[in-house]
Amino acid sequence: MSRHTSLKSIPKLAVVAALAATAMGVQAQSTGAAAPTDPQIAAIVVAANQVDIDAGKLALKKSSNKDVKAFAQTMVRDHTGVNQAASELVHKLNVTPEPNATSESLTKGGDDNLAKLKGMSGKAFDKAYVDHEVAYHQAVLDAMDKTLIPDASNAELKALLVKVRPAFVTHLDHAKHLDAKLNDSGGY
Repeated sequence: MSRHTSLKSIPKLAVVAALAATAMGVQAQSTGAAAPTDPQIAAIVVAANQVDIDAGKLALKKSSNKDVKAFAQTMVRDHTGVNQAASELVHKLNVTPEPNATSESLTKGGDDNLAKLKGMSGKAFDKAYVDHEVAYHQAVLDAMDKTLIPDASNAELKALLVKVRPAFVTHLDHAKHLDAKLNDSGGY
């Protein structure tokens, strides 16, 4: 698979991103918490993708590193595509997104990250942005591996999760590669 997620895989990523974000929120709650409803998942999908879109847009404005800018552009493009696909799916299913604790937590975390990043510049900004991307994508993969794939009861859903997982690995690998490059003095 290439370093960049194929736009053909974006509609499938919408479902996975929603479920991964859900799992991240569910893992943070106490054991036995009720699973989110479809309308809550729809709100989570938008919030989870918006976090990466907003951070990517900020990186496009603040970074002067061509590799960071290219990565940020990929995140904005891919996650915007995911939100577009999620909107189409929500419309198709006739579901109205319902804000919930997980979507609100994701939004707050994204806002907190943006506030931190806005106060930074240069190499410190680039490093903090990429560190967040590594952690965020790792959390999505952990949620898929520990919760979503093992707990999916619908065979089609489980197959979809397994099929699109490599796209998340690609994003994580790209972020880790960029992080290593930034840590190397030759990264600038």
